[in-house]
Amino acid sequence: MILIVGLGNPGEKYKNNRHNAGFIVLDEIQKTWNFPDFEFYKKFNSDVSDGQMSNVKCLLVRPQTFMNHSGEAVRKILDFYKLTPQNLIVIHDDLDIEIGNYKISSDTSSAGHKGVQDIMDKLGTQEFKRIRVGVETAGGRVNRNIPGDDFVLQDFSEEEMEKVIKLSGEISRNLI
Repeated sequence: MILIVGLGNPGEKYKNNRHNAGFIVLDEIQKTWNFPDFEFYKKFNSDVSDGQMSNVKCLLVRPQTFMNHSGEAVRKILDFYKLTPQNLIVIHDDLDIEIGNYKISSDTSSAGHKGVQDIMDKLGTQEFKRIRVGVETAGGRVNRNIPGDDFVLQDFSEEEMEKVIKLSGEISRNLI
C-alpha cells in the first residue's frame, strides 16, 4: 500500500492558497483515478480516500491538522496500517520552483518547509518520496519583497491555478 499525502491547511479560507498546492494536486489525483469522495477520519484527523493506481492500493490523505502539524496525522496513519516511510509520498508547495513545474525528491532536507519538517520530526527520518509543486511566480516574489511565509498564504491567480491543475495530470501519471 502507498500513502499519498497532500499538504495544506483546512478550511475554505485557505482553499486556493499557494500553501495548499498539495491539497489541490491530491484532489485532482482523486478525480483522475476515480477514487471515492474524501471522508473525514477522526482517529487520523484527516480526510481519506482509498483506491488503486496501476494495481497498487493507495490511500490519499489530506491532514486536517494545519500545515505545521502534518506529521501527527502521517505518523498515526503509518502506524495504523503498519507502513514504513518508504510507503509514503508527500505532495507539497515549493517556493524554489516556478508555477507549472515540479520536482520529485527523496531523502532530502525540508529546505525550511515547516509541514515537511514536522513529518520528518515525527517519523525520525527524511527517507520518503516528495513531490515538490512549484508555487513561485515567473518574476519571483523576492522582486516584490514579500516574505515567503506571507506569499504562500496568498491565493493563486486564475491563470496560476490552471497551471497547477494541468500539472496535476502529469504528476498523477508519474506517481506509481
